[in-house]
Amino acid sequence: MLLQRFEKQRLPRIVAMEQRLHNGDNLSEFDIDYLSEALHDARRFLPYLDRHQEYRPLFTKVMHYYKEITDTALSNEKLVMQG
Repeated sequence: MLLQRFEKQRLPRIVAMEQRLHNGDNLSEFDIDYLSEALHDARRFLPYLDRHQEYRPLFTKVMHYYKEITDTALSNEKLVMQG
């Protein structure tokens, strides 16, 4: 169930969020809450990675997007503050 949620719900929404940020948008409170939930789910998924190495690429992809989103959101916020 957790894996399906990541593949079908979390990942597409996280990718869309990253694209919005690369277009100069900022994160909303709703986006921040969603990322928090996604990170919580990812942490719950960690114990399964040792037994199911086939899911490691998915987990790595989600963590990559999470880092990209937070880095880009911070950069966008700094631009707003400077402007």
